[in-house]
Amino acid sequence: MRKAMFVGSLALAMAAVPAFAQKSQAKTQRAASNQASDQKFVMDAAKGGLAEVELGKLAQEKASSEQVKNFGKRMVDDHSKANDELQTLAKNKNITLPSDLDPKDKALKDRLSKLSGPAFDRAYMNAMLQDHRKDVSEFRTESTKGRDADVKAFASKTLPTLEDHLKLAQQTEKAVGTSGTAKSGKKVGTGGVKK
Repeated sequence: MRKAMFVGSLALAMAAVPAFAQKSQAKTQRAASNQASDQKFVMDAAKGGLAEVELGKLAQEKASSEQVKNFGKRMVDDHSKANDELQTLAKNKNITLPSDLDPKDKALKDRLSKLSGPAFDRAYMNAMLQDHRKDVSEFRTESTKGRDADVKAFASKTLPTLEDHLKLAQQTEKAVGTSGTAKSGKKVGTGGVKK
């Protein structure tokens, strides 16, 4: 009887081993997936930060509106600071960040660099509005659902600045107008000459 109970217990234990192994493997896969998600966020934030700085510099050179130039300067200042913080975080996590614009952002920079005056102002602010809507959403998600505490803290710390950028982008975009009329009453796209 004891032998039968022992054999039965042993068989039960052996049958349970694969179940434990599967749970352990699933847990490991989830952890790797979460880490990859946080790393993707860091890489995307770095790419976006680089683009904000480069496009902000371009806005300071090419914009006709002082508001757009000031917006560009704010992007350079704020995103340079965030990029430095992200660089430190990435170094601590052994993540190598990109040092060049990604192809999509390079194409946008190339397209914007061919524009000037009010056309540049409108196109740049439209891009900044779209980009900051996306950024705010991604940073909000990471700040609440991120798994890595340091990455999550970076997202939480940076989110209010990005929300300010979004509000400023909305205000600046309204000021330069997409309807063809700037606040000054001059027709946009006619060289500032009223028709």
